Amino acid sequence: MERAGYRAPRGREALRSYFWFCLDHVREYNSRWDFYRGMTPGQIEAHLRADTSWQRPSWKLGTGTANKAEFNEEDILDPLDILGASRRNRAERAKESARQRAAASGPPEPLRQPLATLDLSWPVSLDEVKTRYRALARRHHPDANIGDQKAEERFKAIGSAYAVLKTHFSRESEFVS
Repeated sequence: MERAGYRAPRGREALRSYFWFCLDHVREYNSRWDFYRGMTPGQIEAHLRADTSWQRPSWKLGTGTANKAEFNEEDILDPLDILGASRRNRAERAKESARQRAAASGPPEPLRQPLATLDLSWPVSLDEVKTRYRALARRHHPDANIGDQKAEERFKAIGSAYAVLKTHFSRESEFVS
C-alpha cells in the first residue's frame, strides 16, 4: 500500500477540501473528474466569463457603480500615513501660496497703519507681531522713559496697533479652523 501524499478536490463547491490518494489513485480520480459536470452550456459560459475577472464584478470604463460615489481619501486604509503626509504637504503648500498671494497684493487697508506703526512688512504672522510688540513696548514703556512725552505717545500707538493686528489674526484663525 502506497502513501496518500496527493490531494484532489472533493467537488466544484468544495475546492479547498480534499481527498488524499496515492499517485495511481489520484491520476485515476483526476481522469474522471469534470469540474463542469451537471452545468448547462449557459452556466458554463457565465462561469468562464466570471473567471476572467477573478469572480469580481466589472463594468465598462466610465460607467457602473464605481463612479456613483465620490472618491474619498479618508476611506483608504493607510497604516504608514503616506497619504496623510501628502495631505499635510498639500496644506503647507496651500498656506505658502496664500501667503505669497497676500504678499503680492499687500496688506488689507485696515492693517496698513498698524503694520507701519510696528515697523513690520506684509505678510506677517501673529508670532512676528507679538515679538515685535514686546520689543517696542519694552523700549517705549513710560517706566523706562520717565517724563518723555514722545515715548508715552509712541507706547500708546504701539498698544493700539497691536490690538488691531491681534484682533485681525484671531478672526482669521476662526475661519481657518
